[in-house]
Amino acid sequence: MAIYPEFRDSIVLITGGANGIGAATVTAFSEHEARVFFCDLDARAGKALATTAGAVFTRLDLRDERQITRWIASVAKETGHIDALVNNAANDPRIPLKDLTRERWDELFAINLRSAFLCSREAAPHMGAGASIINLASITWHLAPAQMSAYVSTKGGMLGFTRALARELGPRRIRVNAVSPGWIMTERQLRQYVTPAVKRLIRKSQSIPDLIQPPEIAEIILFLASDASSAVTGQEILADRGWAHS
Repeated sequence: MAIYPEFRDSIVLITGGANGIGAATVTAFSEHEARVFFCDLDARAGKALATTAGAVFTRLDLRDERQITRWIASVAKETGHIDALVNNAANDPRIPLKDLTRERWDELFAINLRSAFLCSREAAPHMGAGASIINLASITWHLAPAQMSAYVSTKGGMLGFTRALARELGPRRIRVNAVSPGWIMTERQLRQYVTPAVKRLIRKSQSIPDLIQPPEIAEIILFLASDASSAVTGQEILADRGWAHS
């Protein structure tokens, strides 16, 4: 595990931080002595993690612009600046096209993509040279699986947003990158989707067959927020153990 002393007392915001990759990221930054502020709708998991990680949790609905604005403004008022923003929150339902309503489509875009735009817009004025925004995209944009057209579209949008925002914030020395995880063994994925047959598919599809765990993605996020990646911006890092994208 890499050690990044520059994270000590740095101000880090993480959306969707109560579970899965988000929770692993909260833990990883906290272990580096960063001051971590994270939000989620899952209040029970969020409060529990805040206690164990020594982080600050806010229950927040990312579909509500006013809640986002108030959250980031309160953090900035308390701390005076923001060093890193991790736009992690997302839903990934499987919905056949015939069952995909306009309301569900709009809701997924609000949670998965619009929230990243709003958080970035609100956080950027409080960021200085060396700050970093990390957006979570997905391997699914490359694989385009059936019954995930809305989710895949949001993640394609996230990649475009990442590239354009990196160009816009670059003159201020703020970096913007994306991580596209493969199939990660979060508790929810294991509970809802990862059957023995799916595990066989994953091991067959990846160049390295080991199943990917949430802390491994958190390590990549740490790298992108650290001084070690100072030359990297506007990029997508595929963290999928070499999944065959055919």
